[in-house]
Amino acid sequence: MDTIDSSAAARIRFVLVGTQHPGNIGAAARALKTMGLAQLVLVQPEKYPHEEAFRRAAGADDLLADALVTDDLAAALADCQLVLGCTARSRRVQLEEHSPRQAAAQLARVARQAPVALLFGRERTGLTNEELQLCHAAVHIDANPDYSSLNLAAAVQVLAYETRLALREAQDASPPAEADQADPGAAPATHAQLEGFFAQLADTLDQVDFHKGRAPESAMRKLRRLYLRAGLDEKEVRLLRGILADCQRMARLAGQAGAA
Repeated sequence: MDTIDSSAAARIRFVLVGTQHPGNIGAAARALKTMGLAQLVLVQPEKYPHEEAFRRAAGADDLLADALVTDDLAAALADCQLVLGCTARSRRVQLEEHSPRQAAAQLARVARQAPVALLFGRERTGLTNEELQLCHAAVHIDANPDYSSLNLAAAVQVLAYETRLALREAQDASPPAEADQADPGAAPATHAQLEGFFAQLADTLDQVDFHKGRAPESAMRKLRRLYLRAGLDEKEVRLLRGILADCQRMARLAGQAGAA
């Protein structure tokens, strides 16, 4: 079968962060349209709208017209249940790494039930550590180590092609098993819910003096990886945040008693 799961395809966002050359935006839109994908998000593009973007789109003007343009990356990801970041080199932010094929299969699977996102960074510097911190895993395109500089639009094309294949396989497969169906009582936590939990966790660790003068970044990176691997659902996040709220309350009481 040559068709793809169109409802799942509509839940997959290709997010370009800080794109510097408008022509790459147009070429990325063309890459998506050739693969039957349409969800393009532009976060803080340097030059957009721009005639070069529409010229390079070569008929994918509708994707540019419908693209979400925003300054807030976290808001663009808020309802996503899976966020993957495409990166060309290792960073201080240590994430599980997927090949394009592995990433596409995961995106296609989760997109059967919920929005997902794939992030691409700036042409020269890629995604920042802070932006990668918002991702559940990294995607690395295996390229010639002697010349591994891959054009942004070319990277989008590689991932769009793999995503199309994964969506077609999902379309040809049987309907989602009952275990994969979203349970309204235990839906997977969204990106916004997880980020709220991580922010409260960081505040709690500060209040109980967990770091004892050490920089908190290393511990928080490890804790983020731990909880992301756990695949928390909404109920579990609420439970953990309730525990943290009690810890914060007890820390305040201890502080008041010490000051008395």
